[in-house]
Amino acid sequence: MSKVELSDFQKRFLLGAGAGQTLFTEKEFGEAMAQAKAEIMAVAIETSRQAVMIERQACAEIVLALAAEEEEGEFHTALKNAAEAILNRIPSQRQ
Repeated sequence: MSKVELSDFQKRFLLGAGAGQTLFTEKEFGEAMAQAKAEIMAVAIETSRQAVMIERQACAEIVLALAAEEEEGEFHTALKNAAEAILNRIPSQRQ
């Protein structure tokens, strides 16, 4: 991800230069920006984790549907075991 630089106008506006009132000091602005970036990254990581779990669940359901089409036996059991292995790929993520 590339670093986005603010224009001089944006910095002056956010820091209140020329408006007679300081909205933020540069230090406060930097700290708030760092906090916002950290929060965005936390949401992005959690969202990605949830998306992987949803996809993993869908894959397991497909394999279970295939298993249901098979008669009881070795292949049926192998498909059910494969579905369980998909779900338990990372057990700590399973809810």
